[in-house]
Amino acid sequence: MEDVRRPDPTPSPVERLHAALQFIGVARLVASAVSVLAVLAGAWWLLHAPATPIEQTLPRAASPTTLAAAVSAGAAPTAPAALAAPAAIVVQAAGAVVHPGVYTLPAGSRIQDLILAAGGPAAGSDPDALALATVLVDGQRVQVPMEGEVVIAEPGAPAPLSGPIDLNRATAAQLDELPGIGPSTAAAIVEHRTTNGPFASIDGLLDVRGIGPAKLDAIRGAVTV
Repeated sequence: MEDVRRPDPTPSPVERLHAALQFIGVARLVASAVSVLAVLAGAWWLLHAPATPIEQTLPRAASPTTLAAAVSAGAAPTAPAALAAPAAIVVQAAGAVVHPGVYTLPAGSRIQDLILAAGGPAAGSDPDALALATVLVDGQRVQVPMEGEVVIAEPGAPAPLSGPIDLNRATAAQLDELPGIGPSTAAAIVEHRTTNGPFASIDGLLDVRGIGPAKLDAIRGAVTV
């Protein structure tokens, strides 16, 4: 006799609902796992961020707006290195010094500093004929004279006094180089000798407008008649 099987019974609504709930639970479990993995991946990326490009680490020039703001705030902008003042100068000591030659001195040094760097004045020299407090410039040559020697000023250098100047022959510009004698007093000296004749003595300067005993004593060693 042939074996005839009956078809499976149709699931009841309760059984269908139970099966659906089981499927949804598995789906939620998968979705939760995916979410956790996504969070872990994001955290790993944040903790292992790529290194900053080297271009962003290079210094950048300040913009005009930034410079203007700094100036307004009272901050002095930094000058480029090429425009900065030199830290040293190279000058030459010549004439009556112990060791004539070329010397490197700090910027702002004076003629007296150069003479000392050259070993000091030589015997028989007359360093007081120079304006010892004059600030040196790079490339300058300073000639220290012997007593009675006439010094010729180097081009571009301040003209030094080369010994006592003749009150009856000196120009107003030469008289203006005397200590304490300005342009107006120098002009007054020239006017006085033009009007009254040559000075007979240095004390005759007391008759010049603007010259008193103290000023005369200051220049007495620098003039003659």
